[in-house]
Amino acid sequence: MAAEVAVIVGSGSIGVAIGRAAGIGRKVLLADYSEETMNTVADQLRGEGYEVSTHPIDISNHDAVTALAQAAASLGDVTRVVLAAGVSPVQATTDRVLNVDLLGTAYVLEEFGRVIAAGGSGIVISSMAGHMGDGYPREVEHALAFTPTAELLNLPFLAAEKVGDSGAAYTLAKRANALRVQAAATTWGERGARINSLSPGIISTPLAQDEMSGPFAEGYRSMIRTSAAGRMGTPAEVATTAAFLLGPEGAFITGSDLLMDGGVIAAMRAGQL
Repeated sequence: MAAEVAVIVGSGSIGVAIGRAAGIGRKVLLADYSEETMNTVADQLRGEGYEVSTHPIDISNHDAVTALAQAAASLGDVTRVVLAAGVSPVQATTDRVLNVDLLGTAYVLEEFGRVIAAGGSGIVISSMAGHMGDGYPREVEHALAFTPTAELLNLPFLAAEKVGDSGAAYTLAKRANALRVQAAATTWGERGARINSLSPGIISTPLAQDEMSGPFAEGYRSMIRTSAAGRMGTPAEVATTAAFLLGPEGAFITGSDLLMDGGVIAAMRAGQL
């Protein structure tokens, strides 16, 4: 019997928390842009009893994502894929957000859709940002969902000057994540596998701390105060929800996006923010 493989793309707090559950009884392939962070996390997981391989990756590079998928398949049956890599508006330019958070996600969905094993499942960590605002015109959302990946950034409305600042790019990218996941559910389904996305709100991670010290800090504090939960979420809570979507309890769920934001978007819709 071939070994099962769990691929964890992104070795930040959320990716690692999910990986600890997804990797039980499986070989773990950990991939990240930062080799230093990746290797530190890999050593921690090995100390906890996991069998871990590492693979440096820039998900905005199609060839690199293809190589990662092939490396995963060479280890055994790929039955879990977790994409938790990305950049935030404070960390990156508009172009970088579009290339990593939008295009990179599309690459991962496409390439792992070619190697995911029957009975396998995947999850994309998106963001509540994709639920903000009034959405986009129907034709824009259709193009974001179904444009071939190689042509995605050639869409006229994705030109940096049309998108706007990195915050606008992030919102657009995260909406596109949910749309691409829904579209990918059909191709993953042809292989007997499932794919979903999860849109956390403000989770207590180093990335969130960067945002809390950036130009939008007061906005984030206002979201936390106004939300029903009245607090930040934790990586452990995201991991618990992801485990449900990835595991047998979520076997009838695919192509969906689950918002878990403590009530921030609900407060926005009610006009409280």
